[in-house]
Amino acid sequence: MSVVASEKVQTMTKLVDQTETSLLECKVCFERYSQQKKRRPRNLPCGHVMCLECVSSLAHPRNLKLECPFCRRACKSSETSDCLPLLHLMEILSPSAIHSPVSGRTVGTGEAMAEPASHVLTFSLSFGGWGTLINPTGMAVCQKSGCIAVAHDGKKRIKLFTFNGSCIQQFGERGDAENDIMYPTDVTVTLDGHLVVTDSGDRSVKVFDFNGRGKLAISESFSLPWGLDTTPQNDIVMTDSEAGILYRLTADFKKGELREVRKIYCNLCNPRKVAVSQTSGAIMVIEHLMAKGPSFGCTRVKVFNADMKLISQVDSFGLNLVFPSKLYPSAVTFNKEGHVIATDAYNQTVFGLGKPEEFPVCKPIITQGLSYPLALGYTADNSLIVLDGGDHSLKVYTPCSGIGGECFLSN
Repeated sequence: MSVVASEKVQTMTKLVDQTETSLLECKVCFERYSQQKKRRPRNLPCGHVMCLECVSSLAHPRNLKLECPFCRRACKSSETSDCLPLLHLMEILSPSAIHSPVSGRTVGTGEAMAEPASHVLTFSLSFGGWGTLINPTGMAVCQKSGCIAVAHDGKKRIKLFTFNGSCIQQFGERGDAENDIMYPTDVTVTLDGHLVVTDSGDRSVKVFDFNGRGKLAISESFSLPWGLDTTPQNDIVMTDSEAGILYRLTADFKKGELREVRKIYCNLCNPRKVAVSQTSGAIMVIEHLMAKGPSFGCTRVKVFNADMKLISQVDSFGLNLVFPSKLYPSAVTFNKEGHVIATDAYNQTVFGLGKPEEFPVCKPIITQGLSYPLALGYTADNSLIVLDGGDHSLKVYTPCSGIGGECFLSN
């Protein structure tokens, strides 16, 4: 190589290094961005970017408001979000960052990072099947009684199974009588052992005991009641997909007395599945985006804290920046550690999104053997149960001991 060519290469290398440094450092504190929480790049509503540490430093301690140091536009710290293009660029330019214990991200080839054996799942059992279950729509795991409640389109709309697959109860015929269920969309189990079902047929929420006796029917001008989950206070959180509203229902389920129906969040876009963390009280909702353009047909996961302040959100497009194929979260739950676990019916997978403050982490958990995963939940022993609408079955995955079995995390 000639001296001139060598100098050009050195000059170009220097320019690339300078450009990389300029892009990947915070322009407020001049520290380099990283996957670590306090140095993660955050988008402000005005479009400028700074690290989370600077956002926290500039925010007022009481109202959490701050001014952009570049354009002086005011915003709240809760209105900031991860700068996904920069996070993606960091992964491309620094492959080693993918393997750091903080990032926990999946590499572009689809290989997953090493996990503790307790987080690796092995297929254990499948039960149900066509006839036993017909076009199931929702599922709930009852930790107290050790059973699974499933809503489906069979003659008896609600079925209860033990964890080994035995059907122990079924009730709720199609009809318009008080104890009937027309078109169930979801089911949850209260902390005091009652089953709550959303019925899109008569646009109501119905409460039953485990013997199938109707305790309460709630019809509060709902447009299209859909997803359900139980809070740590034994209230019910429900989505109204057509109205775009998140409700909180408070009742004495034993007495069958309704105490309050309260709107806790409005202006959601077709919210459907919902999940509540039993440890923190955080609420997670899946929106189905219908607007024309690049987001059409995508889904978005929103996470609120117990006070209904938005703490994190990510959509299909954002997940595509950190994962090689486009993902469409269709159902969600929290595990014991507070990590978000989601199903993707389109790609027939189950994957982890990390804790809400770490979004968007993306780790495959189950990548084979599913047809159309619609719902999921954890048992007390950390087994994962997936409702598969494709073959009308329930599939149980237990923590892998590391000896034998077929483990699914690193497929």
